[in-house]
Amino acid sequence: MAVRDMTAPALPIKATPYRHQIEAYEYACGLFGLPPGGAMRSGGCALLMEMGTGKTITSIAITGALSNAGRIRRVLIVAPLSILGVWEEEFQKFAAFPYALAVLTGPGSRKLDILRHMTGAVLQVVVVNYESAWRMEKDLAAWRPDLIIADEGHKIKTHNIAASKAMHRLGAKAGYRLLLTGTVITNKAIDVFSQFKFVNPAIFGQSFYAFRSRYFDMVGYGNHTPVLKKSMEAELTEKLHSISFRATKAECLDLPETTDVIRQVELEPAALRVYRGLVKESYAELSSGEVTAPNILTRLLRLSQLTGGFIGNDETAAVEQISAAKLSALEDILDGAAAEGKKLVIIARFIPEIRAICGLLKKRGLRYCYITGEVKNREEQVSAFQNDPAVMAFVGQIATAGLGITLTAASTMVFYSLDYSMSNFEQTKARIHRVGQRMPCTYLYLVARGTVDEKVLKALKDKADLARTLVDDYRSGRNPFAA
Repeated sequence: MAVRDMTAPALPIKATPYRHQIEAYEYACGLFGLPPGGAMRSGGCALLMEMGTGKTITSIAITGALSNAGRIRRVLIVAPLSILGVWEEEFQKFAAFPYALAVLTGPGSRKLDILRHMTGAVLQVVVVNYESAWRMEKDLAAWRPDLIIADEGHKIKTHNIAASKAMHRLGAKAGYRLLLTGTVITNKAIDVFSQFKFVNPAIFGQSFYAFRSRYFDMVGYGNHTPVLKKSMEAELTEKLHSISFRATKAECLDLPETTDVIRQVELEPAALRVYRGLVKESYAELSSGEVTAPNILTRLLRLSQLTGGFIGNDETAAVEQISAAKLSALEDILDGAAAEGKKLVIIARFIPEIRAICGLLKKRGLRYCYITGEVKNREEQVSAFQNDPAVMAFVGQIATAGLGITLTAASTMVFYSLDYSMSNFEQTKARIHRVGQRMPCTYLYLVARGTVDEKVLKALKDKADLARTLVDDYRSGRNPFAA
């Protein structure tokens, strides 16, 4: 439980904070021993705050308090590549204390040159993505950051990948650490180990295998599935809460209600024949090899591409459109939104779908903005959608448009297609349902009837492990790709 410390310094930000943001700030200050004469209880703090509750502004306030107290001179912020610019914008907007900030971009030599020049007297803030952080680990360690902030900390949930190991080592050398995430447990409770090793390794120790042995039983086929021991659930929860502040939108924000609407789409007879043939082929391929989560998801991917209307040729790498069913359904939705003068956010997984959606908007004479992994001017695209009344639609690729942006100019989001990540799903939904939204939010799901679309959506809404569900289906004698 969060224990408030009323002697914490006032929030050094240019905004009126919400009550939960003040409480998160006071909690972190208490852990860091910031009140005059306060004892430091932990060098790390996890802000487990759901999307839209203000993790960034809260961490800026904590940074300012540490700087004003003379505790820190250099701050390293590590974040997904797609939201590096958000930190620069938020500091400019909210920081009520002197600082100099640089975002490390471009080739390695340029990043190093920028880093070497971050030596001024005011607080020096460096922002870098996770991949660059581990590639530049030695240089960043030599820069000697006093505070390290791991934004979207679930990116280091896997303990033995390069990015996680680098963050563990960098964190061990810093006096203060903040982990920011709304989804500390993305699919499995075991995900907490790596994240909290960064925050404070004393909580769960240094050894992943010792942690796993203490808190989990290994079950399932080949004993590869960790299941939290009932007898250890209370201890695990208590340790998590000892250095964490939790905030959910439902608890702390007066946000409007949400509604889910499923739009059933009928694939054309020719497309349905291709789909059913691919289901049989995928099952046969699965039966002839090892049944693992990666194998089963690879075959599911082809089926998901097809329900969106496209299929790739393995020999030529060409992409062929074989269905316009979802595109026709989207056209009807666009007609309704245009008639009501409402903006729409349209989310899809695959690039051919994005292109088809943008092509439809152009054909209808509707102005739009979009973000994919290739788009560089994310901030401009978002700003135009939020502020220009003539821009009616925002088209986003789910893997790249789900972080660090606000799309509250719309209250309706259309999921043209979905990926299999619970984190991506929740993060993307939060783009419209967050602070600043005044209207009830509607999520429309285009689901091809009798296809894997139904299984994917059900797993995401039930917060189930899709891969495990499909593997279990197969081992029970069922075709996992059949509706």
